[in-house]
Amino acid sequence: MRVLCCYEAGYEGFWLDRALSVETVVLDPASLLVNRKARQRKTDRIDAKKMVRALLAHDRGDAAVLSRVRVPSVEEEDRKRLLRERRRLVKERTALSNAIGGLLKLHGIFDLRPRARGFAVQLAEARTAYGAPLPPRVRREIERLAERLALVERQIADVEAERDAVVRRGEALPALDACPDSEARAAARIAVLTRLRGIGANDATLLVHEVFYRDFDNRREVAGWAGMAPAPWASGPVQRDQGIGRDGPGWIRAQLIRMAWRWLRFQPDSALSLWFERRIAGAHGRMRRVMIVALARKLLIALWRFQQSGLIPTGARLA
Repeated sequence: MRVLCCYEAGYEGFWLDRALSVETVVLDPASLLVNRKARQRKTDRIDAKKMVRALLAHDRGDAAVLSRVRVPSVEEEDRKRLLRERRRLVKERTALSNAIGGLLKLHGIFDLRPRARGFAVQLAEARTAYGAPLPPRVRREIERLAERLALVERQIADVEAERDAVVRRGEALPALDACPDSEARAAARIAVLTRLRGIGANDATLLVHEVFYRDFDNRREVAGWAGMAPAPWASGPVQRDQGIGRDGPGWIRAQLIRMAWRWLRFQPDSALSLWFERRIAGAHGRMRRVMIVALARKLLIALWRFQQSGLIPTGARLA
């Protein structure tokens, strides 16, 4: 007897799919069709029936009723933790620095930098704008925040050292086809991407572990997953463009846009950079912001092709 079950991808991740011994479909909850009435009814019973109906239709061959989530292996999921931990630590570092700076500005102190060397000595000698020493409770709070900031910076350094060690290990490996396991192949792919000027270890790690480990059939799938594909709206004689779909993770899309800005700086003679300069034609403001998203989409596709077949983007220079 065949047993088929499904559940929505959520905070719990994919442990249930690995624990169950039956065929499991992990679906994207946003892909389920909904009734477009003004006020919808939502209960666990209604959601369960809706998923069962969608699962039956999907099993009969109707692929449009739901989007199936690709379940990564345990190794693939574990490799994502390094970059995601760094992202969380950087956000925490920014929050702690802003908190210390805010407390200092309350008393008119603007020239102290929480992340500068000798901050503890400068804090001990600091005087407020009205000539008095810092109040004792404010000083102790800043000292505790500075201790946490120092810990976060040490952890960021440890994470980045581990990330850079992966790049060095990938550079020392033989050809990609000769890599013995998936860990070595991922390290080799990261090392290959970092050969392009403007693509750093952080960028290459994100691309390999968050994007390129998936199976894409063509460039449209790559851009669509990243949420950078156009979303048209056409009804009768009315046709307009709604901009990009924004379907993928927002933080990855933001990193891709930062990569596009760096690409313009480090690869000014590449075909992509020249295309960008021709399109903006000296424009500023909103036009540049719109076109940098288009450049990020083209760059992502070019890097995907480079990672898949070794095709170097036209005019790009290797480090």
